[in-house]
Amino acid sequence: MCRRFSMSSSRDEISKHFGLSRMRYLYKSRYNISPTQTMPVVVMDQGERVLDEFRWGLVPYWGKAAVNADLHAVHENPTYRKTLDQRRCVIPCNGLYYLRTIGKKSYAVRVVTENHEPFGVAGLYESWRNAKGEETTTCTMLMTDANVSIREFESRMPAILSEEDIEKWLHPDSKGIHNLQPLLKTYDHTMKIYPVTPLVVNDLHDHQQCIEEMDLKSAWIKSV
Repeated sequence: MCRRFSMSSSRDEISKHFGLSRMRYLYKSRYNISPTQTMPVVVMDQGERVLDEFRWGLVPYWGKAAVNADLHAVHENPTYRKTLDQRRCVIPCNGLYYLRTIGKKSYAVRVVTENHEPFGVAGLYESWRNAKGEETTTCTMLMTDANVSIREFESRMPAILSEEDIEKWLHPDSKGIHNLQPLLKTYDHTMKIYPVTPLVVNDLHDHQQCIEEMDLKSAWIKSV
């Protein structure tokens, strides 16, 4: 499962890359996003791409994959078929975090595209109200088969969409698992993996140092 990522691109860069018309909140770079935290998402609103901010981890909790989901698992749950057809989003990222284990020791790594460019992951979102009537919008990342780079860490990886497939994924007329599943292809381009600070495993650390490449001698996580 992917449980940490970064979206540290600038406001102008993310706006240009995803063709945004407006932003619903004051965007700031995020260097270490983890489940239950808020994160940027791109949604369609009256024919325009808009950047919003949702909580990571789909609620109501429909299954074990509330943070990362398989499209077929969502489709097979009648309660969530409407989510698939009407509440799709794209999650902007520019790096994924994993733990690389050698023997009994581990260190954190960041996986990025070859040019360190941002990319969009297919997502779904839901809105719910708590007992006090307060509304929260939550989302999940959709997964696909891992590529060569990610396969070292797990068999599944976030479904990174091409520019063309982002358009199709967000289009309101794109409906049904048979039309949407083919968009969730394995990302087959070169990816770079490099060690980062062990502080990245702590949810409280969300700063520039998290994405900086670190000397391996300083990267080992002492608690593992």
